[in-house]
Amino acid sequence: MDARIRTTRFRVEGMDCASCASKVDTAARLIQGVEDVSVSVVSGTMSVKHSDGADLADLARRVSNLGYPTRQVQNASTARPATEHGDDHAHGSAGGGHLHMHGEEEEGVPWWRTRKAMLTISCGIALVLAYLVGQVLPEAGHWAFLVALLVGLVPIGRRAIAGALAGSPFSIETLMSIAAVGAVIIGATEEAATVVLLFLVGEMLEGFAASRARASIKGLADLVPKTALLVDGEQVREIEASSLAIKQVVLVRPGDRVPADGEIVEGRGAIDEAPVTGESVPKSKGVGDTVFAGTINTDTAIKVRVTAVAADNTISRVIALVEEAQESKAPTERFIDRFSKYYTPAVLVVGALVAVVPPLLLGGSWGEWVYKGLAILLIGCPCALVISTPAAIAAALSAGARRGLLLKGGAVLEELRRIDTVALDKTGTLTEGKPVVTDIIPLASTETNLLSMAAAIETGSSHPLALAIVRKAKETNAPIPPAFDNRAIPGKGVAGNVGGTQVLLASPDAAGNETSIPEDVRTRIGHLNDEGKTVSILLADGKIAGIFGIRDEPRQDAKAGLAVLKSSDIRTIMLTGDNERTARAIGSDLGIEVRAGLLPENKQAIVRQLQAEGRVVAKVGDGINDAPALAAADIGIAMGGGTDVALETADAAVLHGRVTDIADMIGLSKAAMANIGQNITLALGLKAVFLVTTVIGITGLWPAILADTGATVLVTANAMRLLGWKGIGGRA
Repeated sequence: MDARIRTTRFRVEGMDCASCASKVDTAARLIQGVEDVSVSVVSGTMSVKHSDGADLADLARRVSNLGYPTRQVQNASTARPATEHGDDHAHGSAGGGHLHMHGEEEEGVPWWRTRKAMLTISCGIALVLAYLVGQVLPEAGHWAFLVALLVGLVPIGRRAIAGALAGSPFSIETLMSIAAVGAVIIGATEEAATVVLLFLVGEMLEGFAASRARASIKGLADLVPKTALLVDGEQVREIEASSLAIKQVVLVRPGDRVPADGEIVEGRGAIDEAPVTGESVPKSKGVGDTVFAGTINTDTAIKVRVTAVAADNTISRVIALVEEAQESKAPTERFIDRFSKYYTPAVLVVGALVAVVPPLLLGGSWGEWVYKGLAILLIGCPCALVISTPAAIAAALSAGARRGLLLKGGAVLEELRRIDTVALDKTGTLTEGKPVVTDIIPLASTETNLLSMAAAIETGSSHPLALAIVRKAKETNAPIPPAFDNRAIPGKGVAGNVGGTQVLLASPDAAGNETSIPEDVRTRIGHLNDEGKTVSILLADGKIAGIFGIRDEPRQDAKAGLAVLKSSDIRTIMLTGDNERTARAIGSDLGIEVRAGLLPENKQAIVRQLQAEGRVVAKVGDGINDAPALAAADIGIAMGGGTDVALETADAAVLHGRVTDIADMIGLSKAAMANIGQNITLALGLKAVFLVTTVIGITGLWPAILADTGATVLVTANAMRLLGWKGIGGRA
C-alpha cells in the first residue's frame, strides 16, 4: 500500500439523514485503498482518505448507483503517512439505515413535486382507490390493496436489495419489505398497504426537515452578491463577484451588498452587518475599517479594496468550516452508530423468536404471533435512535454558523458544555486590538489645537499610536494642517514643523530630556499609567503644550460577556504578553484574574497547569502567539478576524469578536446536548411502550410503523428547533 494517505472531497446529492450517510459510508469503504470516510448529510459532502491506488471513479459510480449522485469536487491532496492515520471520524452504522428514493436534488421545486412526494401521493391515491374498489367489489378488495401496496413497496424493495449488495443488509427497507410480505401472507394486505403509506409519509417529512437544515447553510452562500462594480481607473464596470482579485477596488452603492471581504479606501457610511453577525444596529465605518462580504451598505457610496478572493472570504470560510465540522462525529453519535450496528440484527432475531416460539412451544396461534413478530420488526427499527444525535448536531452547527459561532465538529460541540475555565488573551480578544485616544489634557493650548498639531506630525505614519491620534482628529473634525520636516526620532518620538512651531510628540522620559516636567504633571502621568494608558507629551517650541492618554480599550461587550460566564460558575483568567501595569488596569475594569508578561510558551504552560488541577479549559485568542495555548487547551477558540494560524489551530472560532459569543457557544453546546437527551429518550421510550403493547396484543402493525416513523419525525422536528436558537438577550 502507498505510504501516503490522500484526501479527496465529493459532493453527494440526495442524503436526508444519518442512515443515508451510513449507506454511502459503507459503500465507499468497499473500494480497495480507501482508509477512512467522513460524510455530512446537511452539507451533502463526503471526504475520503485513500491511497494513491484507490479507484475514485469506481467509488463515485457505486455511490451514485445507490441513488445518491456523486461527483468529485476537490483534487486529491497528500494528507499524511499511513502510519499516522487514525480513526478521526466514526464509521457509519451498517444497520438501521433508511434507503431512500433519491436521485436528484430538486432545488426550487415545491416539496409536493419532488420525487419522494410524488411517490407518496401516488401510493396514497392507490390506497384510496383500493378502498373504494373494496366497497363496490368486495371480492376484488384484496387484489386492489395488493396493487396499492406494490406501488410503494417495489421502490422500497429495490432499494433494500441495492443496500444489501452495497454492504447494508439491515436497513429499514429490509425490515419494511419483510413485514409487508409477511402481512400479505397472513392476509393483512390492507394493513400492509397502509403501513407502507405511513412509512413514505414519514420519509417525506424527514426529507423536508433535512432540507431546512441544508437551506440554512445555502442561505449563507446566498448572502454574497453575484456581481460587483469594479473600479478600473476612471471607469466602473460590472463583473462577476467570484472573479475579484486581491487589491482590486470595488464601488458599493447605497443599498448594495458588499461583494467581498475588504477595507474601505474611500467614503464613510453605516454598514448593516445583521445578515452576517446578527447585530441589529448598523455600524458606522470609514477609511481603513474592515467590511465583510454579504453585509449591506445602507447610506452613502463607498469604495472597498478587496482583501480576500471569493474562495477565502468570510462567508466561504464559514461554509467550509461548517461542512468539515458536520463530517466529524460526536462521541455520542459514534456510540449510537456502533450500538445500532448490532441492534438491528438483534431486532430481526427477536421478531423471529416472537413469531415462532409461542406457536411451537406454547400452542399459540401462528397467525397471531407471526403478526406480532412482524410488528416488532417495525417497532425495533433504530432509525429514530440513529438520527437523534446527528440531526441535533447538524442543526446546532448550522444555528451557530448563522451567528458567527464556528465549531469544527460534533465532538467540539459536545465538549464545550464541560468547560469550567476560560483563559482569554487581552489584545484583540478582550480589547478592540487598536489603541484609541482616551485623554487629551491641554496645559498651554486648547484641546483642538493640541490634537491638530499632533495629528499634523503623525499623518503618514503607520504606528498604532499615530493612527489613533489621526483617527481621533478626524472623528472630532479637528483641522489637520500641513507639517514640514517631519521625522521620527528613534527612541524618542516624532517631530515636525507645524505653522512655524517646532512640535515634538514624545514619551515622558524623552520629553523630560528636552524640558523639565512639573510635579503635578508627573502625578497626572502616573494616574494615566495606573489606568493602563500609554502617555505621550506634546512639546511646542520646547514647552509642554499638553498630554495624550492612549489605550487599547475593552470591547463594548467584554464586561457583560465575562459576567455571563461567571454567572455560570465558569472561572475566567486573562493571559497576556502585555506589561503588568496595563494588564492589571484592564483586568480591574473588567473584573478578571490577570497573568501578564507572558511568552507563548508561558501561556501554554498555564493552560496545562490548569488542566493538571482538573480544570476543563477553553483558551480564547486571536494571534500567532496564542497558537500553542489554543492547541493545548481542551477547546481552543479563535477570536474575531484572527490570524490564519489561530483559526487553523483552534477547535472553534468566534467570527465577529463578541466576548458574549463565548458564553453563547457554551450555551449552544448545552442546548444541543439537552436536545440529544430528549431525542434519545423519545426514541427509546416510544419503542419500549409499543413493544410491550404489541406483545400483549393491544397494538398491531399500524401503531408499530407510527412508533418508528412517528418517532423519527418527532426526533427530527425536535432537533430542527435548534435552528431557531438565539444567544444572549435573544439575539438572532
